[in-house]
Amino acid sequence: MAHAYNLCTSPSLIFHDHRSFFISISSTSRNLKLPNYKVLSQHASLTEHAHFSEDANLQDPDAKSSSLSKTNIWVNPKRIRAKEVHENSRLSLLKVAKSLDSCNPSTQHVSEILNLLGDKILVRDAVFILDNMVNPETALLALEYFQHKIEPARRVVLYNVTLKLFRESKDFESAEKLFDEMLQRGVKPNVITFSTLISCAAMCSLSLKAVALFEKMPRLGIEPDENLSSAMIYAYARTGNSDVALKLYDRAKRENWHIETVAFSALIKMFGMSANYDGCLSVYKDMKLHGVKPNMVTYNTLLYAMGRAKWSWESKAIYEDMINNGFSPNWATYAALLQAYSRARFGEDALGIYNEMKDKGMDLNAFLYNMLLDMCADVGYIDEAVEIFEDMKNCRTCQPDIISFSSMINMYSRAVKVSEAEAMLNEMIAHGFEPNIFVMTSLIHCYGKAKRTDDVVKIFNQLMVSGFIPDDRFCGCLLYVMTQTPKEGLGKITNCVQKANPRLGSVVRFLVEKRKGAGYLRKEASQLLNSVDADVKKSLCNSLIDLCVNLNMSDRACDLLHLGLTLRIYRTIQSRSERQWSLYIKRLSHGAARIALHVWINDLSKAVESGEELPPLVGINTGIGNHKSDKGLATVFELHLKELNAPFHEASDNAGWLVTTDVEAKSWLQSWGSTQKLKLML
Repeated sequence: MAHAYNLCTSPSLIFHDHRSFFISISSTSRNLKLPNYKVLSQHASLTEHAHFSEDANLQDPDAKSSSLSKTNIWVNPKRIRAKEVHENSRLSLLKVAKSLDSCNPSTQHVSEILNLLGDKILVRDAVFILDNMVNPETALLALEYFQHKIEPARRVVLYNVTLKLFRESKDFESAEKLFDEMLQRGVKPNVITFSTLISCAAMCSLSLKAVALFEKMPRLGIEPDENLSSAMIYAYARTGNSDVALKLYDRAKRENWHIETVAFSALIKMFGMSANYDGCLSVYKDMKLHGVKPNMVTYNTLLYAMGRAKWSWESKAIYEDMINNGFSPNWATYAALLQAYSRARFGEDALGIYNEMKDKGMDLNAFLYNMLLDMCADVGYIDEAVEIFEDMKNCRTCQPDIISFSSMINMYSRAVKVSEAEAMLNEMIAHGFEPNIFVMTSLIHCYGKAKRTDDVVKIFNQLMVSGFIPDDRFCGCLLYVMTQTPKEGLGKITNCVQKANPRLGSVVRFLVEKRKGAGYLRKEASQLLNSVDADVKKSLCNSLIDLCVNLNMSDRACDLLHLGLTLRIYRTIQSRSERQWSLYIKRLSHGAARIALHVWINDLSKAVESGEELPPLVGINTGIGNHKSDKGLATVFELHLKELNAPFHEASDNAGWLVTTDVEAKSWLQSWGSTQKLKLML
């Protein structure tokens, strides 16, 4: 993912149009109040170049400077003749620059060409020549020549325009050497010097250098201006110094400074890397507010951030905005969208992007293929996964790896397609990949759901003989298998659990053997849940409750649900406001959700019995489920609520909700009579 993400934010993409982002020489001239060649000077010195012959042999070392200058003539800039004189002068200076670019890079040859300008050289002419050169070697020699012709106070301008040449060639090392020479010669840099150097460092992805230069400015008595704001916001954001980047950004907004697109893009990436996805969208809104148009880098950076956040709706809106602004998606765009839709389990959208990439002849990498296969396994797109897997095997750029095979085995296991899972395992081994713990966990899960208890035990014993050390996820899988195992086979799986995790085995034996002692259960289960990895706590607690439900031990199930709430394994199960009293069970297992439902019904009943007024709406959030063959808890609970004669119905405007009114709920609860009758239903 990190590699795919870096594709859309490389310096070559960010600075594809550095002339528009960084300070141009024309703005430099304005800041230094240099004469503009579009407006003719009214000084007689202009005529020194008015008679500069276009046919002069600029390569001739014997050419005399006296032949280049005639009698000074005052030219009225309002007359057409002034424009002609200026144009001739400009063309002559351009010819000098071209000659310097093509001559031998030696002091002698450069001097021979520049001697043709005469002894008196104007700053603006020197700047014009240097600004139009493209050869850094001869430009340095020309700069050295001009140093002896230009008064010291004006030499900083010559250095600035030469630094600009190194910036355009992305040669920060040479620019830094020239800057050091400038300081050694006692030429004081100005804000334009630093602006050019900092922008050069940024273009070369040397953000730390840019930061060091920026922080050097106050020591030289130079106050940064708004022209540096974008470059420094970018540099600080790229170096991870978010505090300074945001301070500069806030100041730029407060003082209404212009902020370039590249700075916004860097801020969006900075927020995305720190998982502050609201910050990404806030910067995006700021861009629109300030009339700054996003570029492809901005859009791709945003899409990657939204993908990591699993904010697929935002990804869709950003993508539509990109298309409406005339941009065509590139590989990085599709990769970002594929990640966003796959992570959020937007199956149809992800497959749509996949097919669009294929139609355009774009190759996917292993990361994108595996992301698609993982999504298909999670949502039950078996036929689609098989097609993608075959496409991957025929791909020119990558082949299935252990992650690809693992996803396919996981998919078949979840669908309880035992023969297909075993065939994929054999193909995986034939390709030289050894089954890892994820694969073996998936197979045990598959055999458990298929109620092939002996196969579960067989695989477990083989693993233990090979020196395998079960982790918390594997133990959680064994416990899940117990919830699917007929009562006559529970003993076999209990023995496996005991060997894999003695503490979990102790809790399981307590439940299976229906021992007494609620205090013992809470103590042991609490120690167990506090000792396992955070990402398996909920599944472990769910399975323990499911096991209790299967064994008709509702009191023990309630104890474990309460323990889960106490340990904050389950966060918000119930919420009550003036408008609605809700139950949230979408992240619970079937057994845990059923216990939570009856606890909630008891709470409602007690409230009615005590004379409390219920909110206008009473609702249950069951979720909609990701898996193609599963609609979550909604279907199961609709049937269960019908058994209870409960007046809940599916919300037409809110998928995954079963709702009723306070009047209907109160009438139904009163019909039950006592709370004790409800307790017997647990």
